[in-house]
Formats: sequence, C-alpha cells, structure tokens
Amino acid sequence: MKEDADFKVAEDKAYQVTADELRQFIEQFESLAAEKADIAEQQKDVMAEAKARGYDTKVIRKIIALRKRDKNDVAEEEAIMAIYKEALGME
Repeated sequence: MKEDADFKVAEDKAYQVTADELRQFIEQFESLAAEKADIAEQQKDVMAEAKARGYDTKVIRKIIALRKRDKNDVAEEEAIMAIYKEALGME
C-alpha cells in the first residue's frame, strides 16, 4: 500500500509540474497575442496617418509585400506581366 501512496504522491507532483508548465505556455502565448494586437493597432495607425497625408495605402501595402519577396522572383513576375500586357495591347 505504501508503494501505491508513494506513486500517487509522485504522480501528483508530476501533474503539478506539468500544470505549471502548461500554464506558463498559455500565459506566454496570451501575452504574445496581446502584443500582436497592439502591433496591429500601431500598423493601422501608421497607415491612417499615411492616408491622411495623401498617400495611397493600397500601393504602400503592395510595396511592403514586394519588399518581402526575393528580388529575382519580382523581376521575373514583372517581365512576364510586361509580356502579357504587350500581347493584350495594354502597353
């Protein structure tokens, strides 16, 4: 019986450690989610200011997306776009 009691104590301790660790993961994730929401709000504010100053935020977002991509991929896409536009008489 003592072995069962010792096992139960060890099991409870293991559960406690696991619960504490799990709580830490959850709290860390929640903290990051709050930071992410704050950053998204700041990004919105930046775009609102740019728009208020007369900039086209749709174009700004496209430029930001382009800057994230590989330069060679962008150049290739632009070259293909030019060929397609020329074929359709758009240039």
